[in-house]
Amino acid sequence: MRRIRPRRSPATLLLIAVWAGAAGVLWLWWANTPSIADTTSGIVNAGRITGLLAGYLMALVVLQMARVPALERRVGSDRVARWHAMTGRYTLSLVLAHVFLIMWGYALQAGKGLGDIVRQTVDSVTQLPDMGKAAIGTGLLLLIGLVSIGGIRRRLPYDTWYHVHLMTYAAVFLTFWHQISTGNDFAVEPAAKTFWYGLYGTVTALVIWFRILTPIRLNMKHRMRVEAVIEETPGIVSVLIRGRKLHRMGAEAGQFFRWRFLAPGMRFSSHPYSLSAAPRPEMLRITVKAIGDHSSRLRELVPGTRVWAEGPYGALTASRRSRGKVLLVAGGVGITPMRALFETLPGASGDLTLLYRANSTQDLALWDELAAIADERGARLMYAVNSPGGARPDISAESLCRKIPDIERHDVFLCGPPGFAQSVYEALRGAGVPARRIHHESFEM
Repeated sequence: MRRIRPRRSPATLLLIAVWAGAAGVLWLWWANTPSIADTTSGIVNAGRITGLLAGYLMALVVLQMARVPALERRVGSDRVARWHAMTGRYTLSLVLAHVFLIMWGYALQAGKGLGDIVRQTVDSVTQLPDMGKAAIGTGLLLLIGLVSIGGIRRRLPYDTWYHVHLMTYAAVFLTFWHQISTGNDFAVEPAAKTFWYGLYGTVTALVIWFRILTPIRLNMKHRMRVEAVIEETPGIVSVLIRGRKLHRMGAEAGQFFRWRFLAPGMRFSSHPYSLSAAPRPEMLRITVKAIGDHSSRLRELVPGTRVWAEGPYGALTASRRSRGKVLLVAGGVGITPMRALFETLPGASGDLTLLYRANSTQDLALWDELAAIADERGARLMYAVNSPGGARPDISAESLCRKIPDIERHDVFLCGPPGFAQSVYEALRGAGVPARRIHHESFEM
């Protein structure tokens, strides 16, 4: 079989562009700083640097929330989400450093000491233009950072965290204006001000287009409604969604949408669920395990319920493939995108293998469908479940090599809970599969 060449990820080029932008920000500071004469000047300039970098990263934080298809589909939703989380941490750290350093420097310039920072901050907020809005925006950033801490986030309902997280837009809007009105670099360099307006204006346009206008257009065009809800196994249901010309949405096997069901108690909740079957012209299907309030209520949906969707998102598609032979590995409800890929990935008899990990045979959702696909395509279907005594199955480098002797010549698509995915990834690497041929997306972010 002819070798399939995957699309190249633009991640490296994007990171180079990001670093180039940061270098440009530093150059702006350097060009407008003729000298640093004393300690006070050094502290003020440190505040300027951290402020400029924080402002630059805020634009990137919002860009990473904009659901730009080029990022979501080619880089991968999970990688973009990780970039967003990392950029958010750096941004908050720089904002706090900026506030402390610039207020300390202003206090020293006014002949005050380190202990007068609070008083200097109050004076600046009440007297300088747009500083009151910046203070509110900074408070929102602190709140968002607090609820994003791992231990706190895990204790919050997903919808609570999600809606608090959306306040990032308000925080960035409120903190933007003081950068222009009080930033020395923008006052003395009109080109820099023009660039800053262009940067934030472009990001704002992308958010409006892809987060607001594109979903409105998609849902008005396709008019989706719940067709039926089918129980697959205890705790797992499939939702059939009917609409008009759904094949024109551009969805591929392996991708997901953010779904909002316009039913009582669910209208304000939007959750990501993968397609569990290849998209059809008039029908889409998702298969969901009840692990929270939203997913547990899907079984209560009645036919005819309006559906609002955003997407498709995700890069776990056939375009990642680079070899003729493919191993699909699914853990639990991670079977949903794998089932769609198992059905649609091109391949001759013997090219495809699916390994399905579940706690018991009763938890093997969609098993009859998988078996029918395997028979029709000449593919190999395996499962790994706990023993009657509860012992976990062996999914190690050695066991994988025994079951699939030429595993190092496979592409591997992997989906499942984070702990499972990490252990399988390590086993695959130990079995000789190169990292570039292990394709995985996590939707935990």
